[in-house]
Amino acid sequence: MSDPVVLPAIDGRSPAQLAGDEDWWAQMRALYDLTDEVVMLDNGYWGAMARPVLQAYQQATATVNAGNAWFGRLAFPPLFEQARAQLAQALGVDTDEIALTRGATEAMQALIGGYNRLAPGDGVLYADTDYDSMISAMQWLHARRGVDVQRIVLPEPFDHDGIVDTYRQALARHPRTRLLLLTQVNHRNGMLLPVAEIAALARAAGVEVVLDAAHGIGQVDTPLRELGVDFVGINLHKWIGAPVGVGAIYVRRGRVRDLDPYMGETDHDDIGTRIHTGTVNFAAYMALPVALALHQRIGVANKRARLLHLRNRWLDALRDDARVQLLASADPRLSSAIASFRLHGQTTMADNTASAERMVRQSGVFVVPRDGLASGACLRVTPGIFTTPAQVDALVGAVRAVIA
Repeated sequence: MSDPVVLPAIDGRSPAQLAGDEDWWAQMRALYDLTDEVVMLDNGYWGAMARPVLQAYQQATATVNAGNAWFGRLAFPPLFEQARAQLAQALGVDTDEIALTRGATEAMQALIGGYNRLAPGDGVLYADTDYDSMISAMQWLHARRGVDVQRIVLPEPFDHDGIVDTYRQALARHPRTRLLLLTQVNHRNGMLLPVAEIAALARAAGVEVVLDAAHGIGQVDTPLRELGVDFVGINLHKWIGAPVGVGAIYVRRGRVRDLDPYMGETDHDDIGTRIHTGTVNFAAYMALPVALALHQRIGVANKRARLLHLRNRWLDALRDDARVQLLASADPRLSSAIASFRLHGQTTMADNTASAERMVRQSGVFVVPRDGLASGACLRVTPGIFTTPAQVDALVGAVRAVIA
């Protein structure tokens, strides 16, 4: 599939210089057909497809539908492998280390449930910031493997050294830990974990790390191999902008046999034997190369700089308001597009749901309540690369209107 998009010139500017160029990002925004019913600040659910990706997806859907089984059995397999190879290249890993999935949850459940180097009495560890489905999978290991499951609470407000030290103390406190779940960018308060540092601590303690990179891949510019993690679940319909229902699993070469074959699959070194997705959405995978091409042409460092520019705009506007508790760090090492807040004293899910509903009703601004943090529920704000400063300012006005 061809990619006819002509992007505006960057002209040698750094990501920091480009981040505030509203004309440049307005041209980027023009690639998206977006709702104007609300100010959409829940772009962490999934990322809207740019028009070229949507068109490729629609074209592929028509092709698949017309060709039916003839297309699916003969023409699709090499296209699927092409998409897999292009993803591996984009991630800087080898093709045999990647398998395509229907999302990060499917990938992570295969990694956690299939990890076979656990014995009864061993420990596994997760944090309150981890994703609900991954926490459930870690808890399930008690019945599956007979292990001891421990939860830790990450500090608020969080800072780099405090986060690293929390994991250091937890590993020392639970010396029988053998598997640690890390979430590169969590969906609750958006903290970007210093994964490489924590993974090095774990490795020194004889602990394996399984990484949930659902919100990291596509908005964090750290190469995958530099994270020092051998097992990673990836989402491609959030920050890469692929069609909904596309993800991947990464297993470093030589580690496949540390995962059980998937429900009777043949036991050999092919990563595909560790997950089985069944009949997939053919068109979604066929459109993946177009999404990857556009993502790479924009540049992950440019995306990250823009997203942090938008994030910091609303955080800075509310930082000195004593009525608002910001669940975000000013440290760029811990920052992502996602950040959260709560009104002071409002820690229940009911409180935050009511605030979210009022923001939509009064100001037309859409954010989402999130539960699960040890400190209580919060409201999550997630701009996209197509979000405008005016939309961010509308958020600030909506928050002030709720607390007025």
